[in-house]
Amino acid sequence: MKDLDPLVFLSVFQEMLGFWLWVMIAAGLIAAVAFVALVVRERGIVSRRLVWAELVGLLGGVVALVIMAGVSSSGFTDAGGPADWFLIALVYGVGLVASALLVYTALGWWRPRPSA
Repeated sequence: MKDLDPLVFLSVFQEMLGFWLWVMIAAGLIAAVAFVALVVRERGIVSRRLVWAELVGLLGGVVALVIMAGVSSSGFTDAGGPADWFLIALVYGVGLVASALLVYTALGWWRPRPSA
């Protein structure tokens, strides 16, 4: 694999997750729009909420890896080449960012910043 083709990763995720891949993509887009709306409404990022969201994001990356191992027919010991390890790192990163974004957005809409 000389070139990094994003469609290869999309195909692998489609094979692993099936229909749930598209559900997760749709949920991610909805969460991103809700995050942007929250930042616009509050006119900025609340640092305390962001720190909590980042801490939860670390756990979210681990959960993403557990889900990947559960839906995949292979485990982490089967990872052989750089593409496999890149995919594992990508899954962790996406889980981290998605869960942090989701937690920040949920906390922001549930407990908005008090107006000064």
